[in-house]
Amino acid sequence: MSTAALKIGGIVLCGGESRRMGASKAWLPCGTEVLLQRMVRIVSCVARPVVVAAREGQSLPSLADDVAVVHDVIDRGGPLAGISAGFEALAGRCDAVFVASCDQPLLQTPFIEHMIELLEDHPAVVVEHGGHRHPLTAVYRLSTATALNDMIAQGNLRAHDFVESCSARIVSAVEFADVDPQLDSLRNVNDPAAYEDVLRSLES
Repeated sequence: MSTAALKIGGIVLCGGESRRMGASKAWLPCGTEVLLQRMVRIVSCVARPVVVAAREGQSLPSLADDVAVVHDVIDRGGPLAGISAGFEALAGRCDAVFVASCDQPLLQTPFIEHMIELLEDHPAVVVEHGGHRHPLTAVYRLSTATALNDMIAQGNLRAHDFVESCSARIVSAVEFADVDPQLDSLRNVNDPAAYEDVLRSLES
């Protein structure tokens, strides 16, 4: 099946505890929205349906009626637990999913679209930039759920190991020269300084 014919869903991860930020990232103001609302809106431009993966009992801002909230399959299971919950919620509703964290306010829709194009016949596609792979800003076919759940059952919660176990295609920054040359889409808001820096970028 060509990627043009694929049904693409979305998973936005927001179950982290935001220790370095000192406040819930999901609620950080970002223009007329808060961060989680912005991320869901951007991902929804390309992928539908979209689910938000959160911790059990986590307080979240209001979201569109068609956005479901799912909870990590195991407590403190990290992002893989959220991805697994998202896979389960989207099973039968799409062929592949675009995964992003809730703290990437410079994410661009052309970046998402190109990631989907790069999937081709691969089980997943992950960007490598600056010597680091980005498994939490990636596209995964739902068929990778088996490998993911096997890892979780074995107690392996390393997202980078999931990239290896599902034989993801690794792509470099050069692939995005025409759509997001600085790869701003990968910039995370991990602490107050990074948050202020991103707000300045949005204002400019």
